[in-house]
Amino acid sequence: MYQFSYSEILEDSPQDCRQREYELFERAIELLRAAEGFPSQSPETLGAIVFLQRLWTFMIKDLGHPDNALPDKLKGQLISIGLWVMKETDLIIRGESKSLAALIDINILIKDGLK
Repeated sequence: MYQFSYSEILEDSPQDCRQREYELFERAIELLRAAEGFPSQSPETLGAIVFLQRLWTFMIKDLGHPDNALPDKLKGQLISIGLWVMKETDLIIRGESKSLAALIDINILIKDGLK
């Protein structure tokens, strides 16, 4: 789906990277919205959750990398949000939470911040 060679990514401008991140968050939100109302173990919900967990795993790893140029305070805040997202997705998978609304809302805010 999203496959790029290492050399292509190295040559991308910061604007290209932000646009790619924006599109990934947009896709995650679409999947979450499509899964609303389905049981936690449904293919729709699990697919949305797995996509979101992969996205945030990548984001947290990138934010923690020493070459990441974002201010430390912002990196810390985003990592905290990412850890919350991971905790919420685990609750949904275990059936301890049923609503995807909070996940949708927070990811919309992050996506909109990438504009």
